[in-house]
Amino acid sequence: MNPFEDSQENGEIQSAPEGAPFAEAAPEAAPARELASLTPKPVAGAPDAQAPRDLEWVFIGSQGLRAGWSVLIAVAVYQLFLRILSVVAVELYPAIAEVDYSPMGVLIVELIPLLAILAAGAFVARIEHRNLSGYNLGGVRRHRHFLSGLTAGFAALSVLVGALTWGRWLHFGPAALAGADIFKVGALWAAAFASVALVEEGTFRCYLQFTLARGINFWWALGAVVLACGNLAVRTGGNGAWGVYAAALLGLVPCLLLHWKKVEGSGFWQAAWVTSTLFGMNHVTNSGENWIGIFAAAAIGFVFCVSVRLTGSAWWAIGCHAAWDWSQTYFYGTADSGFVAHGHYLTTTPGGNALMSGGADGPEGSLLVLPVVLLLLAALLMIYGRGGSSAPRLERTAG
Repeated sequence: MNPFEDSQENGEIQSAPEGAPFAEAAPEAAPARELASLTPKPVAGAPDAQAPRDLEWVFIGSQGLRAGWSVLIAVAVYQLFLRILSVVAVELYPAIAEVDYSPMGVLIVELIPLLAILAAGAFVARIEHRNLSGYNLGGVRRHRHFLSGLTAGFAALSVLVGALTWGRWLHFGPAALAGADIFKVGALWAAAFASVALVEEGTFRCYLQFTLARGINFWWALGAVVLACGNLAVRTGGNGAWGVYAAALLGLVPCLLLHWKKVEGSGFWQAAWVTSTLFGMNHVTNSGENWIGIFAAAAIGFVFCVSVRLTGSAWWAIGCHAAWDWSQTYFYGTADSGFVAHGHYLTTTPGGNALMSGGADGPEGSLLVLPVVLLLLAALLMIYGRGGSSAPRLERTAG
């Protein structure tokens, strides 16, 4: 069976055609004998002309290169460039292997996967005859959505920190920076977390979400989620693996109902189930993570998918992601996915029950993060949900 079947615009999955896949359909009123007379008779000893067309159908669908092959090519190209750029970076700057969790260290480390993602995206876009911006990076009002995301990310993290402080699960100490250093270090962290957001959103909400949405159904989505969870279990799970399993189970029933009811545009939500689960899984290896933080990462990944659906691009998600990390790591000085930064403005320490404070994970590991994520989703729906979906169309564009 070929990788992911292409979705039609009405959200239903196109079934595999029988016979010649690109042959024009005959008029319904034509008699069977007339159709039989028009069918060319095979010539003895002639090569089978149908075989190449069948092979073409395996790779090419109604929207060009099938989604499964596109993902495999993109992953292969990304890994190739990542290894090449890593070798070059170590040769030019050997200290990169020992960089710490400082703004320059994060910026240098994130630059390598960012360049690899851009290279892989440009390569696949060339094959698919698309613009790179077509992978959920286009749309109208991109700058406004980005700024709105920045505001939302800072506000949401501030609400979480405020709730933790009110409950005495977070305690503030003296400021760690003063004078011009506040702005200098803050600007470096802003650049670093902009790179982090571009890497992670570029992977999960841009290329992968767009590509899977145009060519996945429930069964392929279920297979991808099961494969990801199985791979995680084999690798002993890491920190907080149960957060991934919980996110995967949470999306199972809604996606199955969408499949049964053949809801229009359900391919987008099947893809969101996969990308959100993978996004949570991407955080498992972080030091100090717990299952709540991993589940919260998958949940906010779903919120970012909703933002793509409502705004037509990933720019709101990129802004929100960058501002959330910047506020948590630099401005408030809390742990971020288990990492404590070198160089932050305020100083905070967790206290009390680790389930409420987040412990070593930071605010993302607190149970209070879950209502904050729901609050962020509600605000997103209130602001952008009135005008209906602005999801980008899936047709190929010249590139």
